[in-house]
Amino acid sequence: MRRDRVKNQFHGYPFGIGERRGVGDFSADDMAKPIPVAIVAAFLWIAMLIGLAVGVALLFPGTFLDRMWVYNRPAHAAFQTVGKTSGVGFLVLGLIVGVTAGGLSCGRRWAWWLAILIFALNGIGDLFGLLATRDLLRSGSGLVVAIGFLVVLLRRNVRASFDQPAQ
Repeated sequence: MRRDRVKNQFHGYPFGIGERRGVGDFSADDMAKPIPVAIVAAFLWIAMLIGLAVGVALLFPGTFLDRMWVYNRPAHAAFQTVGKTSGVGFLVLGLIVGVTAGGLSCGRRWAWWLAILIFALNGIGDLFGLLATRDLLRSGSGLVVAIGFLVVLLRRNVRASFDQPAQ
């Protein structure tokens, strides 16, 4: 297989995964995604880890992960009333968020749309939580963060970076 076919085949993946490169072999396309996209993707990777940890803690109680419930005992009690379903839900959510983070890192348009959906739904949930509980620390800060990420993702240069067709 010729090198240019390999390069096109792996275009869009961070640092040309699957292709060997030397120190000076990076093109402008490799770093074409705006820095805010990397920040959003990093946030989503962290959210994925948290979602998976919560899912495992709910499915397998009695592990070292139970220490996290010290920070939100009411949520733990609510999740326990739902049963194992909540643990499965968090595992699925963690996987969806992880796939979105990977897609954003690779410059996939579908991941941009999915990230918009995730942050919009998160913001709506935080808005209802804020209205119901008046908890500015949790719901208010969550709403501000969701709006911030939406603003970043909807900026013209970020949107434009996902308008380019995949090669």
